[in-house]
Amino acid sequence: MPHYTAPTKDMQFVLHEMLKVSEQQITGYGDLDADFTSAILEEAGKIAMDVTAPLNVVGDEEGCVLENGVVRTPKGFKEAFDTVAEGGWMGLDMPEEYGGQNMPYIIQTAVGEMLSSANMAFNMYQGLAHGAMSAIVAHGTDDQKETYLPNMIAGKWGGTMNLTEPHCGTDLGLMRTKAEPQDDGTYKVSGQKIWISAGEHDMVDNIVHLVLAKIPGEPDDIKGVSLFIVPKFLVNADGSLGERNALSCGGLEKKMGIHGNATCVMNYDGATGYLIGEKNKGMRAMFTMMNEARIGVGLQGYAQGVVAYQNALGFAQDRLQGRDVTGAAAPDKPADPIIVHPDVRRNLMDQKAFIEGARAFTFWGSTMIDRAHRAGDKDADDLISLLTPIIKGFLTDKGFETTVLAQQTLGGSGFTREWGMEQFVRDARITMIYEGTNGVQSLDLVGRKLGLNGGKTVMGFFELVKNYIKDNGDHAELKEHFLEPLKAASKDLQAAGMYFMQNGMKNPNNALSGSYDFMHLFGQVCMGLVWSMMAKASYDALENGASDTEFYQTKIATGKYYMARHLPVTRTHLARIETGADTVMELDAANF
Repeated sequence: MPHYTAPTKDMQFVLHEMLKVSEQQITGYGDLDADFTSAILEEAGKIAMDVTAPLNVVGDEEGCVLENGVVRTPKGFKEAFDTVAEGGWMGLDMPEEYGGQNMPYIIQTAVGEMLSSANMAFNMYQGLAHGAMSAIVAHGTDDQKETYLPNMIAGKWGGTMNLTEPHCGTDLGLMRTKAEPQDDGTYKVSGQKIWISAGEHDMVDNIVHLVLAKIPGEPDDIKGVSLFIVPKFLVNADGSLGERNALSCGGLEKKMGIHGNATCVMNYDGATGYLIGEKNKGMRAMFTMMNEARIGVGLQGYAQGVVAYQNALGFAQDRLQGRDVTGAAAPDKPADPIIVHPDVRRNLMDQKAFIEGARAFTFWGSTMIDRAHRAGDKDADDLISLLTPIIKGFLTDKGFETTVLAQQTLGGSGFTREWGMEQFVRDARITMIYEGTNGVQSLDLVGRKLGLNGGKTVMGFFELVKNYIKDNGDHAELKEHFLEPLKAASKDLQAAGMYFMQNGMKNPNNALSGSYDFMHLFGQVCMGLVWSMMAKASYDALENGASDTEFYQTKIATGKYYMARHLPVTRTHLARIETGADTVMELDAANF
C-alpha cells in the first residue's frame, strides 16, 4: 500500500526563506508569518495524510457508477468531502463576505499540492468548484455572487466548467451548444458537453455548471461565444433549491486513470441558464477558470511526482539487491539496499531535483497571481500570463516522467498494482492532456504569449534573470554552480526567441515547429532560476549559523545536481529549434 507524507518543511522553506512571503508588499502577506503558515500546512497535511490519501486506492479500484441519473462516488468519498468542507478548506482564498477566508492564493496553492498528491481524483471535485467560484467572483453580478458563492464555498454545492463537445475541443468556435434568449432574461441552453470533470456526483446538493454556448443571431465563431450559469437545481428567491433543471449526465467515461473522479457526458435539453459576464465575451470569462485550472494542472503534474518519489525512495532504502561496488554498505545483511547503486541514485536525484524545483516554480508563480490581484500589479499579471503555459506544459510533462522514473525504481514491483506506483503513472498522464494539451500550451506560448505587450513581457523576464545574476554575482559558490549555468541557459532561450523573430515571420511553421522545444527550454530556465534562488537562501542560512545544516546542505547538493545534469539540455532544445520547419514539414500527409 503506498503512503504519503506532507512535505511541510520544504514548503515552509520555499515560503519563508526563498520567497520571504511575509516581507512582500502584497495585501494579506504581512499575516503570513512562519507560525501562521505552519499551523495551516500542518493541519492540511493531516487531512491529506489521514483522510484523503487512504481513499486513493479505493477510488481507483471502485471508480464511479452512474445509477438512474445519479453518479455514485467511491466508498468514503462523501464523508471525506464533508470533512474537507467543514474545515473551511474549499474557500481559503475566497471573499470573506461569502464565507471564505480571504487568504492569499499562495496558501491555496500549498494546500492544493498536498491534497493533489494525497488523492488527485478526489481533490478534483473541489478544484473544479474552486474554478467556477473564481469565475463568478470575477465576472458575476452581485446577485449571482450572493446566490451561488456561499453554498459553493461551504462545500454544499459543487461547480464545473463545460467547454468541450464531441466534435470540437481546442477549436471552440465550432461549438454547437445554443442559448436561446427568453423574455424573462434567462436563456434556454441546449447541447452536449463531454469530458466534464465532476459533472455529476452524490457529494453535494447542487452543482453549478458554467457552460459555454452561442446565442442565435450572434457571430457564429469564437467571437459569438457566451458563458452561462446553469445549475443542476434552480435556486428560489429565498435561496432554497427549486425544481430540477433540464440537464443530465448521459454517461461516464472509462478512463486510463483518475477513476475516482466522475468524467461525465452532460446533456442540456433547454436548461435554464443565466448569462455571466458580457454577451459574446464568454471566452474572457472562461479564461478566468482556464488559467487558474492550467496552473492547477501543472501543480497536479508535479504533485503526483511528489508522492511517487516518496514511495520510490522508501523502496530504494529497504530493497536489498547486490553490493555497493566500492564495498559492502550493509555487511551484516545478505545484500545492500539498492539506493547504494549509482544508477538508482541518478533515478532518485532526477525525481528529487525536479519536484523540489517544480514546487518552488509554482509557488513563485502563485505570488505573481497574488501580486496581480491584491496589489494591482499589471507587470506581475503579464508575467504569470506568459508563464502559465510553461507551468502547465513543462511541469506536467516532467511530472509524468517523474512518476515513470519512480515506477522504474521499483523494477517489476512498480508494474504491479500492489505497490500503487502504476496508479500514480496513470493518474499523472491526464495532466498532459486536459485544460489544453501540452502541444496547445506550446503554441499558446509561442503564438500568443511571446508577443504580449509587443514582446516587453518576455524581455522583462530576461531582464529579471539578468539582474538576479548580476545582483548575486559576488557569491563565488553560487556563481560557479548556479549563476553561470543559469546565464548560459538564458542565452539559449534568448537565441531561440531571436530565431523565431528572424525566421517565424516569413514562415510561421519555423516558429510553430519549434514551439514544444521552446516551452521546455523556457521551463528549464525557470527551474534554473528558482534553484538559484533556493541555493542562495540555503547559503545565506548556513552563513548565518542555521542549526539544521543538513537540510540546507542537501538543498544545495540537489540544486547543483539539477544545474549540472538537467539545465544543459537547453542547448539541445535550441539546436532543434534552429533546424526550422523543413524536416518537420517535408513529408506529404499521405506518406506518414
